[in-house]
Amino acid sequence: MTHVKRGLDLGLRWLCIGLFAVLVLVVVWQVFTRQVLSAPSTWSEELAKYIFIWLGLFGAALVFGERGHIAVDAVARRLPERAQRWNAVLGQVVIGVFAAAVLVYGGWQVSELAWNQSMPGLPLKVGWLYLALPLSGFLVLFYTVYHLVAVVRGVENATTDGEPEAI
Repeated sequence: MTHVKRGLDLGLRWLCIGLFAVLVLVVVWQVFTRQVLSAPSTWSEELAKYIFIWLGLFGAALVFGERGHIAVDAVARRLPERAQRWNAVLGQVVIGVFAAAVLVYGGWQVSELAWNQSMPGLPLKVGWLYLALPLSGFLVLFYTVYHLVAVVRGVENATTDGEPEAI
């Protein structure tokens, strides 16, 4: 499972890097056409918006996989080791339920509803935009199961995060 996670981490990093690079290029094009050519591009603003949404969702999944997300754990760190572990397990279960219900199920439902709607500035359907929700939800679910198993087995500390304690 660790090899799958490492491969997924690497793939997500490159996906986010690629999305960010395309986002920069699209926004530069948008600014160039608006300011230099005085003829704003009709598609670049909408494409930039959708790339930004995909980048945010997949970037959030990547950060969650690295346990680099925001966590207020001042109280949890003061608990005994066993209570910290139970707290971490409960947190992972709640996140897993949220990811399954809202991101995967809800995202799939809204994607199906919008599948035949056209985007005004792009030759794509709106459903493709919403497809990022269930896809990122599956990624979060995978990372949730990975971290849940690691915490229960004692491989990961219950309050481990991706950042150093102090700089």
